[in-house]
Amino acid sequence: MKKIWTLLVAAITVLAVLTSGCSSSDKTAKPADGKKTTTIGFSISTLNNPFFVSVRKGVEEEAKKLGVNVKIVDAQNDPAKQANDISDLIQQKVDVLLINPVDSAAVSTSVAAANKASIPVLALDRSADKGTVASFIASDNVKGGEMAAEYIIQKLGEKVKVAELEGIPGASATRERGEGFHKVADQKLTVVAKQSADFDRSKGLTVAENMLQANPDIQAIFAQNDEMALGAIEAAKSANKKIFIVGFDGTQDGLKAVEAGTMAATIAQQPELMGQQGLDAAVKVAKGEKVEAKIGVPLKLVDKK
Repeated sequence: MKKIWTLLVAAITVLAVLTSGCSSSDKTAKPADGKKTTTIGFSISTLNNPFFVSVRKGVEEEAKKLGVNVKIVDAQNDPAKQANDISDLIQQKVDVLLINPVDSAAVSTSVAAANKASIPVLALDRSADKGTVASFIASDNVKGGEMAAEYIIQKLGEKVKVAELEGIPGASATRERGEGFHKVADQKLTVVAKQSADFDRSKGLTVAENMLQANPDIQAIFAQNDEMALGAIEAAKSANKKIFIVGFDGTQDGLKAVEAGTMAATIAQQPELMGQQGLDAAVKVAKGEKVEAKIGVPLKLVDKK
């Protein structure tokens, strides 16, 4: 009987330890003063793109600096996964949602769900077509598209034949960069081809190869991001052609290509700064402070000096 009693006590002790361990792991860490730490939910379109890896870095560094928690979920360029990710963050009752949409139209339902749950939403780099967004933090993509077209004209002259590699259909950045480019290009250049390559390097290679085969007299390509531009560089190399290629973003690989002379220029964003400004605005909103409806992140054209 004594042995059974001893085993029972031991079992109860083990169970208590396990229960204690499970409950503590689910609690949000609290500072020493007992106040709840602000938690920002960040849904990012993809981490399979160096630009957005830099955006995440900026968000994480600013969160550490400001002493807030940030839960980051990767949508993997899938609007359906992004909707599920945001739904999970809403269920977790984050204080603020920071969203970098895969698709500006598709994400509108998720924004509306957050609005209904009284969770403030901020959009980063790409906007949401519908729903209430406290602030939109992004570069001036329309201006960037104009800068790309103007640079091609400056270096090659008017009416040269150009092609355009477009981003993900439905993304606001795709629409805006294209809008800016065509504001100038439709008047002063000859656009012979344009097609989506989804902001992806391998797709940029394939689409550019097809463009160059169908239009062997293309002199320049504007790619709406550096990843597609890098694919276009490989396509031009395979076709043994010297094509004037302009990218967009200013990623590390893009800047290396500019320095090497294989990419003529890139319209450089500042992704880490964008991430920092987005997180900073999210924290201000969590505190009930007012923020600007549109927060602009500076652009600059980078070419080989």
